[in-house]
Parts: sequence; structure tokens; C-alpha cells
Amino acid sequence: MKLQAIKAQATTRYPLFALGFRAFFALAGLSALILILLWNAIFKGDLLAANYFAGTWHAHEMLLGYSVAVMAGFLLTAVKNWTGKPTLTGDPLAGLCLLWLYGRIVPFYEGLLPDAMIALIDFAFLPTLAVQLCKPIFQARQWKHLVFVAILLVLALGNGLIHTEILGLTKNTAGLGIQLVVATIIALILVIAGRVFPFFTERGISGTLIIRKPLLDGLAVASAALVFVVQMTGVAGGMLATVAMIAALVNSVRLSGWYVPRIRYVPLLWVLYIGYGWIIVGFVLTALAAYDWVSPSLALHAYTIGGIGVLTLGMMARVSLGHTGRALRASNAIAIAFVLINLAVVLRVLLPIALPDGYGMLVYASTLCWLAAFALFVFVYAPVLTSARVDGQEG
Repeated sequence: MKLQAIKAQATTRYPLFALGFRAFFALAGLSALILILLWNAIFKGDLLAANYFAGTWHAHEMLLGYSVAVMAGFLLTAVKNWTGKPTLTGDPLAGLCLLWLYGRIVPFYEGLLPDAMIALIDFAFLPTLAVQLCKPIFQARQWKHLVFVAILLVLALGNGLIHTEILGLTKNTAGLGIQLVVATIIALILVIAGRVFPFFTERGISGTLIIRKPLLDGLAVASAALVFVVQMTGVAGGMLATVAMIAALVNSVRLSGWYVPRIRYVPLLWVLYIGYGWIIVGFVLTALAAYDWVSPSLALHAYTIGGIGVLTLGMMARVSLGHTGRALRASNAIAIAFVLINLAVVLRVLLPIALPDGYGMLVYASTLCWLAAFALFVFVYAPVLTSARVDGQEG
């Protein structure tokens, strides 16, 4: 019995595995650097890295690698708070992290491992995470949180559509799978925004009271979902432009209802609001792309680099401070990181409209800004994520 107790202590003593956000935010920060460095080398022709995903590797890894790591860290932490029930820690959490990590590595073993095995390893992560989140939700009987489990399963469906085309089981489903994953992540962000933006604003700016508007919240998410449904069904032109502009308007009204002027003095808040703003820009660019006035790629990167990239960096910075007992103040280095990642979006999304001939150079400059932003995040937050809470509490 004594030996078992010592062994149990040994597996849970590392702060990195004390709660889900620690390990997965660390993995997300490192992957944001490594994946983009690899992609840039491939994009420039400096590296010929054949892998299982081939042309879809960059999109798959940034969405179902980096973004899913952030989601895993957030949900494992948030569900514990919402339900009051424990989520994965210690060895089980380390095992889930390894499963995610294997999914990033095994695609480069194409030819050495069967394609079906590579697909299974990568696919298994999201269903496994969903099962682990179900446990505390069912224990607490808080059924409303099952919406997040459903979202994870839809992401798994999108991932499955990518894998089935690669395995030759279906035709022309990988593109649909990527569209479904982007749509689902944006929908998840909009749902979570309704839960945390008002709360974070009230906590970050004393004397502030945000009026919740559940109907507007529902319309914002529904209008965004409609845009992506219309896109995935192949509808373009006036119909797509109309629903995209409606989504832009509804989400602008929602965001403005949470805004207070003092936000601009709080980096941990303005980065979130700007990140949401990039999603709205994405809707506007989707409307313009429906008439072939801009490239659809610009709208896609407004959603991904802007909406997903900016918001996830801001959320990781804020959540990591709050859940390690630290003051909710961004350091100067992290404030610079927030500026840099937004500059990356400007260079990748807006400037190509005015300077189409400089597209290649703008992409390269955007890449450098992204790498600098996440290098600062890893440098500042590695000690935060790998050390015990400063207030002595668990987690």
C-alpha cells in the first residue's frame, strides 16, 4: 500500500500535468512554432517533406493539431470549473498528450506505417477527448455542457472526411472536411465568447456590468453557421454575400454590446475583441469573395490566422494567468506578441488586397510576425505552465 501511494504521488507531482490547460497550451505554443517553420520551409521549396496528408498537411495541422490542442486545454479546464468534477491529470493527461503528439509525428512515417494506422492514430484523439469530457458532465448531470462534446464529435467527422479521401474510401471529401472543421471551430469560439467575454470584461475593468442578451447570442452563432452551411453546399453569389453580411452585422452588434472604452488599456481584453473582429472581417470578405472581388483565401485566413490565431493566443495568455493564481496582467512581452500576431493578419489578409504583386513577400512577413508572437508566448509562459500555482492551490 505504501509503495502504491509513493508511485501515485510520483505520477502527479509535475505541475505540467496538474490540469489540462498546462500541458496542452504548452504543446499548442510549441506546435505553432514548429508547424509553421516546417510549412514555411516547404512553401519556399527548402524542404521536401513527403507525408501522409500531402497537400492538406498545413491546413490539417493548424486546425486539427494546433487549434485542437488549445481547445483540449481550455475544455479540460473549463469543464472542471463548470461541473465541480475532476478532469484528467497526471499519467492519464500525459497519455492524452502523447496521443495528440503521435498524431503530429506519424504522418511523416508514410511508407513505414500502414496508412490506416496513421489515420487511426490521428483520428482517435478527438473521440477520446470527448469521452473524457463526458465523465464529469454526466457525474454532475449538467447536460447543457454536452454541446461541447457534440462540437468535438463534429470536428472528428470533419477529420474523418479528410482521412477517408486519403485512404481512397471516398472522393472529394477532404476539402469539405476542412470547411467543416473551420466552421465548427469558429462556431465554438462564438459560443465560448458569449460565456467568457462579458465575464472577463467585468473582471478586468472594475465597475463594469455587461448585460447578457441570450437571443442575440443565439442569432450570432446561428447566422455564422448559416454562412458556412451555404458555403459547404456550394451556393455562391448573392445568396452567400447576403447571409455573410447578415452574420457580420449581427456579430458586430453582439460584440459592440460588450465593449467599453477602457478595454483598450487592457491587453488581455483588447486582444480578444480584436480577434472576434477578425471573424467579422472574415464574413465581410466572404461576401466580397462571393462576387469574385477578392480571393476566398483572404476570407479563410481572416477566420484562421485572425479569428482562431489571435483569439487562441489571447485565451491561452489569460487562462494561464488566472488558473495559476497570478495577477491578470499581460507583460510587456505578451502585449508585443498580441500586436505581432495582429500584424501577421494584416500582412496576410488585408495588404494583399492593395498589393497583390507583393503577395509572396507579404506571406513571408506574416509568417515572421506569427513566429515572433508565439516565440514570445513560449518564452514567457513556459515557466508559468511548468511551475506550481503561486497561491499554493491545486491545479
